Amino acid sequence: MFAVYAARIDRDQPLSGLELGERPAPLARPGWSTVEVRAASLNHHDLWSLRGVGLPEDRLPMILGCDAAGVDEDGNEVVLHSVIGQSGHGVGPDEPRSILTERYQGTFAEQVAVPTWNILPKPRELSFAEAACLPTAWLTAYRMLFTNAGVRPGDSVLVQGAGGGVATAAIVLGKAAGLRVFATSRDEARRKRALELGAVEAVAPGARLPQRVDAVIETVGAATWSHSVKSLRPGGTIVISGATSGDRPPHAELTRIFFLELKVVGSTMGTKDELEDLLAFCAATGVRPVIDELLPLDRAREGFERLEAGDQFGKIVLTNS
Repeated sequence: MFAVYAARIDRDQPLSGLELGERPAPLARPGWSTVEVRAASLNHHDLWSLRGVGLPEDRLPMILGCDAAGVDEDGNEVVLHSVIGQSGHGVGPDEPRSILTERYQGTFAEQVAVPTWNILPKPRELSFAEAACLPTAWLTAYRMLFTNAGVRPGDSVLVQGAGGGVATAAIVLGKAAGLRVFATSRDEARRKRALELGAVEAVAPGARLPQRVDAVIETVGAATWSHSVKSLRPGGTIVISGATSGDRPPHAELTRIFFLELKVVGSTMGTKDELEDLLAFCAATGVRPVIDELLPLDRAREGFERLEAGDQFGKIVLTNS
């Protein structure tokens, strides 16, 4: 079958290890199902995999891609929960949790195999492309906002780095849930887009906000950390799920954190139940993922190049006709 895969690890030039071509189709195994992939979305996780983060060379070649929507063996339209081993289903209780492409072949292919437990019905209101955006970036944003930040309608949230998949999802979900959303971006066009998606104000990174916020959604890391801490009200919460600019901020702001009793919460992906709730939320409210570009699978390299350059706003989706 045709697939997009990591053939080599290169920490400095990750796309040099990206290959497109034929790979073996998934083999049947007890407790697992094979899904015909209709759409799959790119994540920064795919670039990190090409750098060898979470993917050692002895597991190559590895088909990339965490997210997918497609059709199962019984003809049902489905969405995949990409965390394997969270429940023990299909792999046993002693295997540690992993994301597709870390231990098991991913979704950038004509077919993908996952534990049957990891398959959820796709709401008919969502297209395959829309549904394929949800299981990683949008699920991460959903968990950050509603589980780990614990915000409620009327609360205020700062989203750092508008344009990235998680940040864009947080703006849209926050607006739909009745939050007062502020956003940052270095790019004026992205700030304008954030306003169109529902942010009440979009500013340059580091700019003073009109008010201190109840929570900060942090995926940028070192470049925005100090601003995130300084933007919180006393007792507020920073939820962090990534550090695309580095994980060692020059100023940790520890004095401010303990003096104002701020909370710092780590967040990774989400549960199957949370994904089910997110799918239902989108179906019921009309909220839809922001899609930057649709590309056929055989043009995946273009999508990776766009993602690496940071030119996208929202999700890049690969499709199988």
